[in-house]
Amino acid sequence: MEENIRIPSHVSIIMDGNGRWAQKRGLHRSAGHVEGVESVRACIEAAVETGVKYLSLYAFSEENWNRPESEVSDLMNLMAKSMLNELSAMLGNGIRFIVLGHRSRLDAELNARIDECMERTKDNDRLTLVVFLSYSGKWDILQAAKRFAVELADHPERREELLSCGPEIFDGYLVTKDIPDPDLIIRTSGEMRMSNYLLWQGAYSELLFTDVLWPDFRKDEFRKAVEAYSKRDRRYGKVK
Repeated sequence: MEENIRIPSHVSIIMDGNGRWAQKRGLHRSAGHVEGVESVRACIEAAVETGVKYLSLYAFSEENWNRPESEVSDLMNLMAKSMLNELSAMLGNGIRFIVLGHRSRLDAELNARIDECMERTKDNDRLTLVVFLSYSGKWDILQAAKRFAVELADHPERREELLSCGPEIFDGYLVTKDIPDPDLIIRTSGEMRMSNYLLWQGAYSELLFTDVLWPDFRKDEFRKAVEAYSKRDRRYGKVK
């Protein structure tokens, strides 16, 4: 990687193309998901090596519940297994692990494993790894609006204060309230859409779309994306 490049604080990835990767090789779709775990591991290592502080991954959307039951089951089992396998590495490498999303839709065993990993890694500060699981941007905004409405109803004395709040206050009702907005959002596999992901938080994120399928997205691809980000001119609506 070139020296003196601008490193994004938060890189987020829409991991896409596992099924197509497997189908191109005559394999079951689940083989693509298994291989995709290796890309997760590679990108975590690359993020640590390049100095990225937050790496977030879109692992499973609310809409993904509509996939065949067998594939959903395979994905959930793979996630539970991966957390178990990677916990010691996260502890050893200073990685804080967080899962965000509509977790009430997950089964009790998976939620228990998530809670354990989050609790045991909560004091790590080298890299924060955020996995979005059973998540959608519209759901996140809606649940935030409901929370805001409940607070408004419960505290009429704060009505004027709450109704005059700006975006930075509303941020606190989103599931990402303690996570900075992504500087860079990457989507693999050649698709060019956000797929209901971080619709509020990604308002000014730099977007990068690559034809590389997720199981083939490894350290070199991650570094190329960071270098491409470094060359972007982020104006946030201003004129320079």
